[in-house]
Amino acid sequence: MRRSVIPGFGLGLGITLMYLGAIVLLPLAALILKASDIGAAQLWTILSSPRTLAAIRLTVTMALAATIFNAIYGTLLAWVLARYTFPGKRVLDALVDVPFALPTAVAGLALTALFSKTGWFGSVLEPLGFSVVYTPLGIAIAMAFTSIPFVVRTVQPVIEDLGSDVEEASRSLGANDLQILAKIIFPSIFPALLAGSSLAFARSLGEFGAVIFIAGNQPMKTEIVALLAFIRLEEYDYPAAATIAVVMLAMAFAMLIVTNAVQAWQLRYLGRGGV
Repeated sequence: MRRSVIPGFGLGLGITLMYLGAIVLLPLAALILKASDIGAAQLWTILSSPRTLAAIRLTVTMALAATIFNAIYGTLLAWVLARYTFPGKRVLDALVDVPFALPTAVAGLALTALFSKTGWFGSVLEPLGFSVVYTPLGIAIAMAFTSIPFVVRTVQPVIEDLGSDVEEASRSLGANDLQILAKIIFPSIFPALLAGSSLAFARSLGEFGAVIFIAGNQPMKTEIVALLAFIRLEEYDYPAAATIAVVMLAMAFAMLIVTNAVQAWQLRYLGRGGV
């Protein structure tokens, strides 16, 4: 039997478990234990406070709005990149990954400069009655900017693998464009779109650097959950900070479960031949 250059199962599993335990599980366990020490009554008091509820509501609502926008625009962008050839395509394709490489604080500063009253976009939107900076709309834009690569990079390979021969065969059988979109294309890309959107939503829930500059961080108005946890930490209110962080962890973990379930469904769907 030929020897593999990759470490054996025992060594590989040991290294993996050691890394997960030291880097991932241990900090999360410490966070959960810190939050559980305060008792159920104080835990409920922290979570049910108007400021905490407002921050959670704002974060979830704006993350959902950003995800819906990314699902629509990201799919269109992935379609253009996968199906068309045009000058500057490689540049546009590379720009999709900029939110991954760009520090989120830099992204927040850039968006604030663009959408301020004197910025390129803000100077046009303000006379029309659209205020972006220091409003929930600005939070949604920042979340959409940092999470759109998840949708594009998840849907784009599926569109590339789909090819155009299926569409041509459908047209030869008398199907129109709307029928091809509804019955052929969308069902094929829907599992990938759902998985990418779930990842984008999870990223939006935990976004911090890109949001704090454009949000203005006004309590009860533009304060997100991550910022509220940071403020409690600066106030040395460790129980409240840990409790709010656990809420964020629970939301992110729930989205990861949904994402994994969608990906498993996608594999089963593709294994059946997409029918």
